[in-house]
Amino acid sequence: MRIDEDIPWLRDVSPADMRRIVDALYRVHYLLSAVTDLESLLERIMEESKEVARAEACSLMLYDRVNQELYFQVAQGKTGDQQALKSQVRLKLGQGIAGVAAATRSSVNVRDVANDTRFYRDADEVSHFKTRNLLAVPLVDRDELIGVLEVVNKIGDKAFSDTDLHVMEMFSSLAATAIANARLIEENLASARMAAIGQTVAGLSHYTKNIITGMIGSSELIDQGLALNDIAMLQRCWPVFKRSTNRISEIVQDMLAFSKTRRPNYEACDIAHLISDATQNFTGLLARKEVAISVHADLQQPVYVDSPGLFRCLLNLLTNSGDAVPAGTGKIDISARLNADGDLVLEVADNGPGVPQSDKVRIFEPFYSTKGSQGTGLGLAVTHKIIEEHSGSISVERGPDGGALFRLLIPQQQPRLSQGE
Repeated sequence: MRIDEDIPWLRDVSPADMRRIVDALYRVHYLLSAVTDLESLLERIMEESKEVARAEACSLMLYDRVNQELYFQVAQGKTGDQQALKSQVRLKLGQGIAGVAAATRSSVNVRDVANDTRFYRDADEVSHFKTRNLLAVPLVDRDELIGVLEVVNKIGDKAFSDTDLHVMEMFSSLAATAIANARLIEENLASARMAAIGQTVAGLSHYTKNIITGMIGSSELIDQGLALNDIAMLQRCWPVFKRSTNRISEIVQDMLAFSKTRRPNYEACDIAHLISDATQNFTGLLARKEVAISVHADLQQPVYVDSPGLFRCLLNLLTNSGDAVPAGTGKIDISARLNADGDLVLEVADNGPGVPQSDKVRIFEPFYSTKGSQGTGLGLAVTHKIIEEHSGSISVERGPDGGALFRLLIPQQQPRLSQGE
């Protein structure tokens, strides 16, 4: 059996029109997997609709399930005031040609709107557009009304043909599925984002609450010490209070560093001096846990880096190592050298438990932490971001003492060139 015998309306379709229709259907089918952004998808659907139906204009009305109304989402072509259409026109089911198509879930082909009482003339008045004829096709996916697709004013003909109607029905079936899929993806992404935000806020709140609780307790004891003029009590409480304020400051600095994109401000830097400054911030922690720290940075020339940024990286890596190493026998080794390409290689190694293979791919993600309520998950993410801003790289592997070894590589050739400009 020939195809045109099985599908009668195909008998009137020329080979050129058939090729145009098939090409359009293929492109819309491709949109199902290629386009996930709903706004972009709707714009593309409108472009294809206008082309395949050879219409002056087209519009897409989506269905608001809460209010049971249709509203203009996209309008293309010579539709007049498109913004007025979107902001002022909403149709109930059964109202206007689009409302009838939505209510009956069947296509409506109006050859002359001037003689059709169902036509919603207010839309033309609002948009200052003259509609002569239109074809409205409902968008339905798995028995759910998605909206209505309209093509308006057939180019070169008095009205849209039965062939146009059947083609647009096939077209709308694919378009409805594409819209439903894009909506589902957006809803899943929104849910995932909200869950991630909630988890992050909960983690940060719990972490800062623990610090603030310690600060409150310390401040009360300091008040007592001042009232009693008890110097011994002040000497015991002040270091705890100071550590808590430093921890709060570190959180704020990490959040600021992560939230802003910035270009490194390269300057000549004595890397040994920078490492010394960073380790000085950890004398209290190192003393309490009795951690041994060694530094190997005998470079005879300055390196070109953003000093505050690299200092922040060192603080975060030292914090991680300080938390990970055992008390009494903990070791942290810091080394700096230039490799064969002249790039700076900075390594921080410890003798803690190391980083499990399963965590290596995630530890640089923001808010991912293996410390539970004892960490924010920002430190390594900030470090990764700063090193990337230097066009460098950061990696983690097993260290010589069995713990973690973090390696930072920062190119030096480009900074030197930029300094000479």
